[in-house]
Amino acid sequence: MPATQTHDIDSELDLARSEGPVRTIVIPPCPALLQRLQATMKSSDPDWAEVHDIASADVAMAASLVRAANSPLYARSSSVQGVDQAMALLGLRQTAALLTQFLTARALPVKHPALENFWETSSQRAHAITFIARQLYSLPTDLAHAFGLFCDVGVPILLKSLPGYAGTLAEARARRDRPMTATEQAAHHTDHAIVGALVARTWRLAPQLKLAIRLHHEAEVLPDRCIDDTIRHLIAAGLAAEHIVGQLAGLPVSIEWVQRGHACLGHLQVDAAELLHWQDELACLVEY
Repeated sequence: MPATQTHDIDSELDLARSEGPVRTIVIPPCPALLQRLQATMKSSDPDWAEVHDIASADVAMAASLVRAANSPLYARSSSVQGVDQAMALLGLRQTAALLTQFLTARALPVKHPALENFWETSSQRAHAITFIARQLYSLPTDLAHAFGLFCDVGVPILLKSLPGYAGTLAEARARRDRPMTATEQAAHHTDHAIVGALVARTWRLAPQLKLAIRLHHEAEVLPDRCIDDTIRHLIAAGLAAEHIVGQLAGLPVSIEWVQRGHACLGHLQVDAAELLHWQDELACLVEY
């Protein structure tokens, strides 16, 4: 039974960091611009000018923000030409989410054939869960986007840090009898959910993200009312988003969806027809 509360998970992470394979894993520091962005967005009234300065601090990042604002997801009659227009269209929260996405992908580059298109897939999942959050009204979209982006962030770190993890990853993807984390634990005595939670803690992400990342493969979490509703909403919406992204990419239905899809839909209080409707809408909005 995994730890389910903040203090318990912190104790678990401390133990993992002091013993076993995780103690040798190097977690890159949080980028300075992302630290600055996090500090700004913690305010009850974030400074628009400060976020604009951060967005404009890097030419490639500014261009990615403008490109995102011009995507079909934010359909408009005329194209966005600069950071000012992009921020006006997206709003501060979504702007911050997209800047976080850019800075994270740059800080944690993935250069391995086993994880080809890792950040592209993470971005698609983040867009999908943000769309789902808009349908639910009970889940902040910026928090949902961050969870979609970070939930599997432990995978590239393990791939870079642990000998033999590429083979474990291939096995985990092929197996149909257990979740990915079980295969990781069997081979390495740790898993990407633990390492992802360590990243969230090291980077001082929202506490809800740390817990949701740690618990997102645990089957018993969704019906457990002792766990904060936001954590369970994130995990359920993330599972639905993962399923939708996989279906739009033409992938087989995952073992996790087979095992937990019914509980996921029950928690979100939607049926299979509504999920398919979301999938159809996302297919029109985002390229897969």
